[in-house]
Amino acid sequence: MRPESHPGVRPRGDGAPRRRTYSEDVFGRLRAWRQRHQRLLDVLTLAPLALLSLATADRLTPWPAAIVLTAAMFLPLLWRRSHPREVFAIIALACFVQWLAGVMAFPGNFAILIALYSVAAQCAGLWSVAAWLICEFGLVLAIYSARPSPWSAFITSSVFVSSIWLAGLYANTRRRYVESLVERAERAERERDQQARIAAAAERARIARELHDVVAHNVSVMIVQADGAAYAIDTDPEQARLAMQAVARTGRQALAEMRRLVGVLRQDAGNPAEEYAPQPGIDQLTDLIKQVNDSGLPVEFTVNGTPQDLPEGKQLAIYRIIQEALTNTLKHGGPGARATVEVTYGADEIVLRITDDGRGAAAPQAEGGHGLIGMRERAAMYGGTVTAGPRPGGGFQVVARFPVGGQE
Repeated sequence: MRPESHPGVRPRGDGAPRRRTYSEDVFGRLRAWRQRHQRLLDVLTLAPLALLSLATADRLTPWPAAIVLTAAMFLPLLWRRSHPREVFAIIALACFVQWLAGVMAFPGNFAILIALYSVAAQCAGLWSVAAWLICEFGLVLAIYSARPSPWSAFITSSVFVSSIWLAGLYANTRRRYVESLVERAERAERERDQQARIAAAAERARIARELHDVVAHNVSVMIVQADGAAYAIDTDPEQARLAMQAVARTGRQALAEMRRLVGVLRQDAGNPAEEYAPQPGIDQLTDLIKQVNDSGLPVEFTVNGTPQDLPEGKQLAIYRIIQEALTNTLKHGGPGARATVEVTYGADEIVLRITDDGRGAAAPQAEGGHGLIGMRERAAMYGGTVTAGPRPGGGFQVVARFPVGGQE
């Protein structure tokens, strides 16, 4: 479950919330305020330069021309972030008109440099190069009109203009780089959420198989015990009482396991530290065989070779495959059926062989069953295989093979 968004909380890479620091919170608020009042900040930033231009009107430029040029150069700058090319064109045209009118350069001409920076910082390379060339051409015109022409100042002015242009290019590159990082982070977050949903779906499918195994096995045992109690209730009441006790015991065990598995699906679990019963493994096979024997299906259990230390997941797969095979024998083997379970630990593989002498292929096949499919899926998770089918001469056999040292 993704953490809820909160102004003071940011998600970590592992999905857990991380408390923002004080400096991050302050700078975040400042950035948000700046975005809301961008126009006001532009006015406060440009106002000193505009006032300086008007203050020098008496000495450098006629007062009416200074007012018109100042307005023509500084007012468009308020839209330089949304329309950088258009703003640069208007200011460049105003500067060209100024040159045609023979008005001397004054501090207001720095507006063309601000517009140049905006074009370089926000537009593609060709537009920024064109704006830079226009500014360089303006320098040539300004120096040409001066008397005498101070061509020695051209290099210094050109370096200054080029520095502003390069600063805009750097800001453009950095902005694109940051946008790519943000896009990658958002894509990574989406992929992480997608993987989490896929993992959750896979976990739910696994739990569904667990529920199938638990319910099918325990209900099969309860049915067999209940049938036995029904037959013996008149002739052997004590045996019927024991059978009904076994039904109750099996039902409680099934209910406990179902609560444990369904509890995993609950997203609003009250106590995450609640302890659940461990998953069954190799050591619980003896209890499983005893439970099946008590249900009326005689089972012979043998182990060949030296038992190995297996991971819990592989032990659970082995346990569930044997449990499912014996459950199928209980359901389809018929009266008087017997079963054998053989676990062989070899050098290269572990072999499970579950056989019975019941009705085998003659048993009716239940539609929509998932027992054999679940066994094959469990074995495939660890690189194993499962083969199942009727035995020659009667009965049914399930053989599962797990490679030693395979996929864990």
